[in-house]
Amino acid sequence: MPRKGHVAKREPMPDPIYGSTLANKFVNNLMWDGKKSTAQGIFYKAMTQLEQKGGDEAIKLFKKAVENCKPLLEVKTRRVGGANYQVPVEVNADRRTSLAIRWLISYSRQRPEKGMVDKLANELLDAANGKGAAMKKKEDVHRMAEANKAFAHYRW
Repeated sequence: MPRKGHVAKREPMPDPIYGSTLANKFVNNLMWDGKKSTAQGIFYKAMTQLEQKGGDEAIKLFKKAVENCKPLLEVKTRRVGGANYQVPVEVNADRRTSLAIRWLISYSRQRPEKGMVDKLANELLDAANGKGAAMKKKEDVHRMAEANKAFAHYRW
């Protein structure tokens, strides 16, 4: 937290091909060691594969995949009187998006296919269709929040 007051949130630049800020955020999260051109190459090749496999516009499928993976609730640990409780809290809109992007990228990296382009395209296609590891993670987070809703009164 800064000492000199509130820092305004900066709006990210839209990506050059689709004109989408969400796609640019995704590329920035996909990037390793500052190699943005490599990350962009992987992303755009995955999008062309997604369009061929999905049968719809790539950007629509991509947005649907991210939207499907966004969690509504999550649990945060809260210490009350010597006991730790998993307290369900609603997720902020920006955090929702960043969690969905993070899960899609991390679970696509763990897939067994050869090459990141295939892994990413298949994970995005699965998420757009409501299945896949990123969707399972969202459902697990929701299940955990549902199981601990008895502790919701500890919210701060």
